[in-house]
Amino acid sequence: MSDRVGSKAEPSGLDGLPPLFSISKGEVVSVQTYGAFVRLPGYKNQGLVHVSEMSASRVENPSEIVDVGEQVWIKVIGREIHGEKVKLSFSMKAVNQGTGRDLDPNNVMADQDARRRKQFKDGTRNKITLEAVLNTTCSKCGCKGHFTKDCFSAPGLQYTLLPEEDDEEPLQQTSTSANREDTDKRKKKKVEKKIKKKRKKERKDSESDSGSDSSSECKSKRQRHDREDKKKKKHKKHKSHKHS
Repeated sequence: MSDRVGSKAEPSGLDGLPPLFSISKGEVVSVQTYGAFVRLPGYKNQGLVHVSEMSASRVENPSEIVDVGEQVWIKVIGREIHGEKVKLSFSMKAVNQGTGRDLDPNNVMADQDARRRKQFKDGTRNKITLEAVLNTTCSKCGCKGHFTKDCFSAPGLQYTLLPEEDDEEPLQQTSTSANREDTDKRKKKKVEKKIKKKRKKERKDSESDSGSDSSSECKSKRQRHDREDKKKKKHKKHKSHKHS
């Protein structure tokens, strides 16, 4: 068994417990849904390896990682006394399970995990959030929701905070009007395209009609001219027969 003591000072009143940030090999004595309890040789108190401290990757079921009676390497990352009870927190992911080498020598990972688990003074884990509007009145402009030092109103002018519902209505109106305009434009373009196609077709039809008329007129003229030539030829033949 090898123990390593970290550089941080240990809290007072924790005698008889394994040193903080020391690395040891212990035995798994119990496996729960939230983690596993490990007993270190030479100490009567057991420590909890939380499910979040078992592996660098997410663990859904602790029984898939360890079994009762198994020997595992752990690092002591927390020592607390609640009344008469002693609470020890161990980490498996901070130690190489094959060699026992410290994977977090500067205890950065342990510090981050401790901050995430830290409870606030009221006993809750909820973060403190500020309301959007401060419960104060500005002495400069007379409006609520901000301090005098933060007031940026011009002399003689005032500003107020509008409710969210009033802000949403004009946005919805503008969006609907914009959509209506788009649909109207599309309809107008479709109508214009149809008119253009119709005009093109009419122009083609008129051109084809005029072409057919001119060709028929030329044909009739040619036929008339051929008839006149035939008549002339017949008249000449008749004259020549008379002279003979």
